[in-house]
Amino acid sequence: MSTKTGAPGAEGGEGESQLSELMPLVYEELKAIASRYLAAENVNHTLQTTALVNEAYLRMCDSRNLKATSRNRFFAAAANIMRRVLIDHARTKKRQKRGGGVEKVTLSSVDVADQENTLDLLALDAALEKLTVLSSRAAQVVEMRFFGGMTVEETADALGVAPRTVDGDWVFARAWLRRELGGDTKP
Repeated sequence: MSTKTGAPGAEGGEGESQLSELMPLVYEELKAIASRYLAAENVNHTLQTTALVNEAYLRMCDSRNLKATSRNRFFAAAANIMRRVLIDHARTKKRQKRGGGVEKVTLSSVDVADQENTLDLLALDAALEKLTVLSSRAAQVVEMRFFGGMTVEETADALGVAPRTVDGDWVFARAWLRRELGGDTKP
């Protein structure tokens, strides 16, 4: 199956089979998405890029709701699943530490964050959940652009809206997150 013509749904055995066939074709792009997520993490983070991709793959196989009808929608769904994996991992670590050492959120650009800047995924997740209440599309734009590394055009295609709409959502979401996360974030 070509990544340009479509991506699998994961309903039943057929979706799982399609996902298995698609994985070798999209693996490097999934690793790039995983790298963007992990680049913003603390350098002592215990989850590696390959492990994140593999865990996301397992969750995609289990997902009953994964219906990606285009390449961009597939990668948007994959980015969302990777975010969930990292959040679950962060929550587990936080429980183990009993709340110690949470770091300040710093989002520097759409590009991969500097190694010096760390991202508190729990704080970002909480902020994105609040943003979802205000504008679910704006929250999706943040996820796709910042974490998925998608362009305005790719994001617009995945969401089925005009690029100008994505630009507006991006401006709104960045300003809202900057305020919500303490003023010195620059998504």
